[in-house]
Amino acid sequence: MIQNMPIDECPGGITSPQGFLAGARGCRIRRLTKDVAMIVSEVPAAAAAVFTQNKTQAAPITVSKSQLKKSPYCSAVIVNSGNANACTGERGLNDAWEMVRTTATALGIPEDQVVVSSTGVIGQYLPMERILPCIAALASEVTRDGGRDAAQAIMTTDTYAKEVAVTFSLGNSVVTIGAMAKGSGMIAPNMATMLGFVTTDAAISQPLLAKALHTANAKSFNRITVDGDMSTNDMVIILANGLAKNAPIAEHTEEYTLFVAALEYVLIKLAKMIARDGEGATKLIEINVIGGTTEDEAARVAGAVANSNLVKTAIHGRDANWGRIMAAVGYSGVDFDPEQVEIFFNDLPILGKNYAILLDEEKATQVLGEENIVITIHLNQGSWGARFWTCDLSKEYVHINASYRS
Repeated sequence: MIQNMPIDECPGGITSPQGFLAGARGCRIRRLTKDVAMIVSEVPAAAAAVFTQNKTQAAPITVSKSQLKKSPYCSAVIVNSGNANACTGERGLNDAWEMVRTTATALGIPEDQVVVSSTGVIGQYLPMERILPCIAALASEVTRDGGRDAAQAIMTTDTYAKEVAVTFSLGNSVVTIGAMAKGSGMIAPNMATMLGFVTTDAAISQPLLAKALHTANAKSFNRITVDGDMSTNDMVIILANGLAKNAPIAEHTEEYTLFVAALEYVLIKLAKMIARDGEGATKLIEINVIGGTTEDEAARVAGAVANSNLVKTAIHGRDANWGRIMAAVGYSGVDFDPEQVEIFFNDLPILGKNYAILLDEEKATQVLGEENIVITIHLNQGSWGARFWTCDLSKEYVHINASYRS
């Protein structure tokens, strides 16, 4: 049971809910690994998505937005890694649409029920002569056991596949939510900077599904950062096929509250995996801001600290430089009284009110040597709080990104 809620985490991922299949193939887009994944719902599923806010948007983002405007249902998602199909003009759009058409034909489903996604190097054309035959073959290979292969196929600089699944009861029905995500670099808030795919067998209307996703996304993928860079290809999509046969979830009910809580748990779990797997990272850092005037202001403070390269490099070097944290709080744009701020590393007090320095250097160094670190910032202005997740910034981050295209 999770956080005193009737939600249980279970093994698996994207194919854990009833009626979902997945698979992956290697199409030699960049490397000799699986790099094309397919997710299929055995019946049309209600679909909702959120997309990158970057003005430079990849072809698959344009196509998928168009698809979801045409139909509230989706039966398949086709994803490739290794090539973002971004900044590729008309040819890139044509290639994305061809991936949609090939998937629809291979599965025998309407074209408007296919969504496409890509991740990888920007500014290069897709090797369609290799991708299209892979898609055609993959359509007959998707299974209930293909979730892990799909999660591995969408990885770029990720060091491991990111999956999670939970179950919970709605009335007499057991509902499952499963998900997979990829992300390691180019991670910043304002729609994630990553790819996330979520499935559920819950019965819920498309408008309510969209509301639930936006609510959960705001407290998960929009609360992570690795390097402050927002990608061109970010998207999170959720499919709900109703095969759990629960009574359709209605707004303003306990069932809806539980569904959102379960979805939020799944997305936060994945978000923390992404932050911990940041390129070159050695630590997961949680920025916990409490005592804010509003939740939005607390989130702005947490985001400013999480995005500070000076804070992240100090944590990497086990340097308890609380002054960098105060500086980030100060430029967050939030009105507060600096003399009322308190700072803690895990449970260790670092700074008290009226700039009382409570720092014990030896103990702080020990805390900063741990793999999971919580920086708590008490503003003492109100009763609202918010959390962000990030990672330390190391020399390895520079090494990885200095040779990303090679």
